[in-house]
Amino acid sequence: MTLNERIEQWEKAPFDATTIAEVNTLRENPNELEDAFYADVAFGTGGMRGIMGVGTNRINRYTLGKASQGLANYLNTRFKNTVPKIVIAYDCRNNSHAFAKIVAQVFSANTIETYLFSTLRPTPVLSFAVRQLEAQAGIVLTASHNPPEYNGYKVYNQFGGQIVPPEDNHIVQHIEALNFSDIGWEENPSLIHDIDTKVDDAYVETIVNKSILSDPQRSKTSIVFTSLHGTAIATMPAVFKKAGYTNVHWVEEQSEPNGNFPTVVSPNPEEKEAFELALKKAKKIDADIILGTDPDADRLGIGIKNLEGEWMLLNGNQLMVVLTRFVLENSPISSNNFIASTVVSTPMMGKMAEAFKVECKLGLTGFKWIAKMIQDFPAQTFLCGGEESYGFLYGEDVRDKDAISAALLACDLQSHLAAKGSSVYAYLIDSYQRYGCFHEDLVSVNKKGKKGAEEIDAIMHEFRTNTPTTIAGIAVIAFDDFLDSMTTLANGEKQTIDLPKANVLRFHLEDGSTIAVRPSGTEPKIKYYFSVNASLDKASNYTLVNNQLKEKCKQLINFFAS
Repeated sequence: MTLNERIEQWEKAPFDATTIAEVNTLRENPNELEDAFYADVAFGTGGMRGIMGVGTNRINRYTLGKASQGLANYLNTRFKNTVPKIVIAYDCRNNSHAFAKIVAQVFSANTIETYLFSTLRPTPVLSFAVRQLEAQAGIVLTASHNPPEYNGYKVYNQFGGQIVPPEDNHIVQHIEALNFSDIGWEENPSLIHDIDTKVDDAYVETIVNKSILSDPQRSKTSIVFTSLHGTAIATMPAVFKKAGYTNVHWVEEQSEPNGNFPTVVSPNPEEKEAFELALKKAKKIDADIILGTDPDADRLGIGIKNLEGEWMLLNGNQLMVVLTRFVLENSPISSNNFIASTVVSTPMMGKMAEAFKVECKLGLTGFKWIAKMIQDFPAQTFLCGGEESYGFLYGEDVRDKDAISAALLACDLQSHLAAKGSSVYAYLIDSYQRYGCFHEDLVSVNKKGKKGAEEIDAIMHEFRTNTPTTIAGIAVIAFDDFLDSMTTLANGEKQTIDLPKANVLRFHLEDGSTIAVRPSGTEPKIKYYFSVNASLDKASNYTLVNNQLKEKCKQLINFFAS
């Protein structure tokens, strides 16, 4: 179908009058019109995510309706001997509630028992609910940490994890077989059930009961918490109360859910700017720790004090390192245990696993692969896992990154160390002494629209066809192409990569550095992940060694920038 045919299709039935009028308005801006219709909003292992608006490449009632109809057809085919159940949650974003009701309407029209949260909820609560209610699927209407103009549609399987191949391909086949006129809009109210507090109570109890510590020090720990206008405010207060953390100071300006995110440029705990108000409050009250979550509360950022009492924000790799070590040190350990991470996250996770004699499983980018590990290895016990993008999971009750349980774990770590006269910062430096001093950096380059997508494709193609043999003067000893599932060594030898295919490249350098390159699956970006390391003989040398690693990382970044 040509671009004009796509556009003309949306200017008549079955599309409503409002949609048709919006298409006509878009005709006044040819570039926007093309971007809205040149492709279908991608449905992948994370579901769909995109800018809200009219068009095939946008999030709207019709693209969501078509995706839901396809998923409904898939569920009714796969679970044909039962009435499938689906759980639906939504975040604070503009239109999320309305979209959730539209999605529920379509599923009920297709004879699927539909359980809809009555108010907004964090993503990890949805994952928990799928398992708790023994549903066959789950949906969250969210665009995670993306800017306000975005929304999305995350799909979960019967195990509570996001869908992965080949299931996503089966669903896509059902979606692609549909026309927009095939969407079932005739709601069956008897099949739509509101979810109120029963699931929430079970989640809170589960999270608190599995926490590592339960001591009086909790009440002494001074916490500043910001939900960045998101969903954590619906659940986190109950978790703190039940756990005994009473000295909690909320960033009130950011506590009200608001899809416009009025106090931040981006509601992303990866961004320092998002913590400005929290840092101000922490300094005022002399807090012990700062916690911040993204809109759907699956990503956690934390702020701690260094040895000079100055506030600093941990990056995602540092956060997973200190939390993982804390879990390993305070859990019954056997050879049957495993931790998990991703191919673009810090190699330090593997070093800690070796020290504690547990397995560290590595997956592709995205927490769905860690969830799949839990599902695929039922004879092993998953302790915890993390990824560089501020995602962490402790235990098996949730099957996605969980900022709520991670926040409680971080507070327990702070409380535990303070009782011993230590700090999270000292704990991090001690970890570098024990397992190697690692420094990571991430560079994201925005490439918006059709032209941007073409540029990203060209960059990946160039790396594959003209693979560098040296980077910043350091020899490349191995090159991983996860799309071909193949590692090429410097001598030309080939080795198979035992992971699903993905559009990811990784360079291994002679000095132990690694660089990974991948297009983002959720944003119009290409991402470069850098990891460098050195030994650290004593804590007092950390600043020196870290500065040296930063300089090395800068040189690697400059190579790719050129």
